[in-house]
Amino acid sequence: MNNLLLLPMGAVIGIVVAAVVVVILLGVVIWYISCYNRLQRLKNIVEEGWATIDVQLKKRYDLIPNLVETVKGYAKHESETLEAVIAARNAAMTATGEGKIAAENALSGTLRSLFALKEAYPELKANANFLDLQNRLNGVETEIASARRYYNGAVKELNTKIDVFPSNLVAKRMKLEKRKFFELDSAEERNAPAVRF
Repeated sequence: MNNLLLLPMGAVIGIVVAAVVVVILLGVVIWYISCYNRLQRLKNIVEEGWATIDVQLKKRYDLIPNLVETVKGYAKHESETLEAVIAARNAAMTATGEGKIAAENALSGTLRSLFALKEAYPELKANANFLDLQNRLNGVETEIASARRYYNGAVKELNTKIDVFPSNLVAKRMKLEKRKFFELDSAEERNAPAVRF
């Protein structure tokens, strides 16, 4: 301390200013690292959400052929509906990126038409295998809806961080882009289908 008193006043001010600059720079570096890590975690959460949706969709893809085969036995002249379901399933399985959302929505629509067939075939309504497959598919659809909510929540949080200051500065350096929500394509799909037994 006595040595500081021996220094000229200009040197003391220079040391204090240098210390303040170092503290500010250290604060900026700590903030940048924290913001970078937060954005990286959010990006990983979004990717995990998408992977969860993929797992549920795979379950649905595996159930659909069994359901179609069960219905085929009862509805031989409804081949157009059955072919549409299989075509939509195949398209959804091969779709990627943003096209995946549209393909999944198309598949959901064709599944509604498949379930509508049971009204025309009362014996199909009573078939235990059909009912079991339908219940399992309904369970998978519920899990898909839950996975979509999780994914959309993660996308909302990531997109917000990408948009707001000052984290948007770090996001730009990371070259992060906003993600699309997993949404329905048409207003018709937003209405609950009528189910009669």
